Amino acid sequence: MSDSPITDIDRIVSAIVRAVKEEPALGKQVATVTSARSTCNPNFPSCAGYTPYSNVFANVNQAVVAARGAFTTYRAMTMADRDRFIDAIRTYATKSSVLDELAFDTVSETGMGIVSHKRWKTEVAATRTPGIEDLTAEAFSGDNGLTTVEYSPYGVIAAITPTTNPSATIINNAISMLAAGNTVVFSPHPRAKEVSTRLVGELNTVLVEAGAPEDLIVTFVNPGRDNTQELLAHPEVNLVVATGGKGIVDLALRSGKKVIGAGAGNPPVVVDHTADIPYAAKCIVDGASFDNNLPCIAEKAIVAVDSVADLLVYNMEKHGAYRIGSPAELERLERVVLDERGNPKPEWIGQNAVDVLRAMGVDPPVGTRLLTVEVGPSHPFITHELMMPVLGLVRVRSVAAAIDLAVQIEGGNRHTAVMHSRDVTALTAMGRAVGTTIFVKNGPSFAGLGMGGEGFATFTIAGPTGEGLTSARSFSRKRRCVLVGDLHIG
Repeated sequence: MSDSPITDIDRIVSAIVRAVKEEPALGKQVATVTSARSTCNPNFPSCAGYTPYSNVFANVNQAVVAARGAFTTYRAMTMADRDRFIDAIRTYATKSSVLDELAFDTVSETGMGIVSHKRWKTEVAATRTPGIEDLTAEAFSGDNGLTTVEYSPYGVIAAITPTTNPSATIINNAISMLAAGNTVVFSPHPRAKEVSTRLVGELNTVLVEAGAPEDLIVTFVNPGRDNTQELLAHPEVNLVVATGGKGIVDLALRSGKKVIGAGAGNPPVVVDHTADIPYAAKCIVDGASFDNNLPCIAEKAIVAVDSVADLLVYNMEKHGAYRIGSPAELERLERVVLDERGNPKPEWIGQNAVDVLRAMGVDPPVGTRLLTVEVGPSHPFITHELMMPVLGLVRVRSVAAAIDLAVQIEGGNRHTAVMHSRDVTALTAMGRAVGTTIFVKNGPSFAGLGMGGEGFATFTIAGPTGEGLTSARSFSRKRRCVLVGDLHIG
């Protein structure tokens, strides 16, 4: 990884900042807000001394009404205005102190992931999410006149954000959706509501300072299933964007509105006999251990050709993988991380590999980042998206068999797949067969997000509804403007 963990000084500074915010004696300088603004609520930090942000509302209806009002003003503003507002978001979200605090607070609140990796994801979202440059108009000129096709906003977007990548998703969506001319009501995951609410509030502040109308982005207290359902059903919401697991995407799809759904994935990684095995091993460990395997794009299962499988695992151990080598050890691992039905236990999602080993009664070797174990193709470590640094490996006889199994493992999510091979024909066959939105060849999975690979960043990967990689144009309607008979001068 190119980044480094935040220092102890950074942690102390973050702790002091939070302590000041939470100390009632220091937080009494609260500006008077209108009755439509958020009020003290036992489940919201304002009761612990926070100054309520003006764009955090007491209920869903107030938030949507505010966003609708802001849209009325925003739609009359220029593309240059939009660009200036997005620059303000980028400037704020790339400050070192902001990145450090967001990363540290996200891990503290959610209890999942790795601080330095959260930081990197948020920075990538701020710097590599396309803005207004993504909205390229088309023109058709001929004997019958001139037609232009331009990208136009939907209006008010309801954006549901996950617990796994809260700050990265909010920044990524805010840039894309505002670039497209929309306003946004964010519905954060309840387990990430503190950091998400504060981020939405701070972003509103920097936007207003840049000359934007208030309430371009808003949220509400007490996010959860009931309030999310109310948001999805609100008549003033024009588009629903759901980033999360299958349950939240299914809920969004039942709203009866236009939905962009970014659901779960189960990315396989294929390694064939032509691969650069030491390099492939490092990439797999880096990718599968990144943020403790929380990203949906992370390698979730290995399918290796038999002739290179042992060498692959040997090299993975050199880069921080711990090999589960006996049936007894596998059984202990299963007892720790799987429930009686073979599903991953929620309490182990996004946890450190060393903590898994300690729970198994194993003293973890220094530098352990990932656990790997050879299992059969129907084992839960292969068929389930674990979202923890535990990676099953299946051994097959040929690259053709590996591709077939990888397609089965991916499960039609159309999300992400990875392959290590120096055979262009095999890479082509895999890409065509698996049909995923992201296909990473000879690199770690996170390269598919623009993190060490080329291309723009996105944290809303819409497999279930088919949009794939989202950007500003995904949150726009194509509109045709036709002038008959004139302005054709060719």
